[in-house]
Amino acid sequence: MVARPSPLSAPVTSTGMEATLPNLLSRCAPRVSGEALLLSNLIALSVAAPLGAPVWDNRISRSFDPVVSMDLNPTSEQQAFRDEIRAWLEREVPREPLGPTSTEEGFARHQAWERKLYEAGYAAISWPRAYGGRDADLLTTTIFQEEYVRAGAPERINVLGVSLAGPTLMAYGTDEQKRRWLQGILSGDDIWCQGFSEPDAGSDLAGLRTTAVREGDEYMVNGQKIWTSVGRFADWMLALVRTDRAAPKHKGISFLMIDMHSPGIEVRPIVQINGDAGFAEVFLTDVRVPVENMVGEEHDGWRVAMTTLGFERGTGLGAHVRFSRDLQGLVALVKAVGLADDPIIRDRVARLYAETEVYKHHMYRTLTRLTSGKPIGPEASINKLYWSEMEHRIYETGMDVMGPYAELTPKAGAAVDKDRWQKAYWYSRASMIYAGTSEIQKNIIAERVLGLPKEPRA
Repeated sequence: MVARPSPLSAPVTSTGMEATLPNLLSRCAPRVSGEALLLSNLIALSVAAPLGAPVWDNRISRSFDPVVSMDLNPTSEQQAFRDEIRAWLEREVPREPLGPTSTEEGFARHQAWERKLYEAGYAAISWPRAYGGRDADLLTTTIFQEEYVRAGAPERINVLGVSLAGPTLMAYGTDEQKRRWLQGILSGDDIWCQGFSEPDAGSDLAGLRTTAVREGDEYMVNGQKIWTSVGRFADWMLALVRTDRAAPKHKGISFLMIDMHSPGIEVRPIVQINGDAGFAEVFLTDVRVPVENMVGEEHDGWRVAMTTLGFERGTGLGAHVRFSRDLQGLVALVKAVGLADDPIIRDRVARLYAETEVYKHHMYRTLTRLTSGKPIGPEASINKLYWSEMEHRIYETGMDVMGPYAELTPKAGAAVDKDRWQKAYWYSRASMIYAGTSEIQKNIIAERVLGLPKEPRA
């Protein structure tokens, strides 16, 4: 065991760490696991290949074509927008944390921040102007996300409304549904949660059992949803329900918008291992939902849901900035506990630096692909698998660096950086499950990217 000096009890900051990172990484030869190396190679090939270069052999599915010349030179308008949003964030981002979103006070402060974004015209810049957005293209949207993360701005609590419910309504909603819900989503007055997962329907989403039986102009909904983000404070839920129990499991599913204040709804917060209660169980007992709350056609909810999940998995625009910031925080932690000269720790940090740089350039490549009108297809699974497991390795390294101090609670006098690393570590484990588990993503990559035989299924 490496002897560790007593770490600092004051918060660890990464201010100025950009300059010290290369010094810490010097003379390091990162060792990467076989699985990480495969993913890195898949991504690096798509990043480095010049236009027209053959990067895949005949065994690889032709449905995945990563050859796109990377060109992300901003226009004068895009650069002006970067200057604009950076200046606004420097003025408006709260100097003190708003508090946990799992508490009523913290949630109310975050909702007030959503209102401020809306009033400034930044709540949903990618939305069409007809619905209150700015018609921002992908590069402009990425610029916003990069600057938002770089400024350390508060967590967005209505991301499910802005990124899922809103776009789904634009794609499948009636004019009346759009008028009814889009404005509230944009302003942050209506907070949305997602009612997809159930105790026996997680990765196998089509196995859901919540039923909706039509009775005249209403549906009677009964069932249970779980792992419902912001469910405790949400006003509306976009939910999948089974409207035809005799149909095959991917059929007979419908997409309903459910008022979370309806009689018959019980919300039970789930306290996670990191101490937060950001998720909830939602029990629905004889909940009456108007027929006009259905999005799309009855029994056609699976098609609507696949569109919604496409919005969810997306490309993680701007996420690379967060991972680079997390790595800088790790470097600050390593220096704070006196392990900057430890060769093993230096080697692990160097590996993570290489991974974050590969991911950053891959995201730029993906963005170029999207802006040129090309679909990303199974490349989205590489994105999800790569970033979620990379994030976990960053925080796992932080926990290892703290050694026995990682077991201390924030109240302990010798605790390092309160409990930031512990909470982030546990949440990073969840990132390998939500939006498609790592196992599911590996199957997609194996079958659709590498062209391997399908996994045997009973």
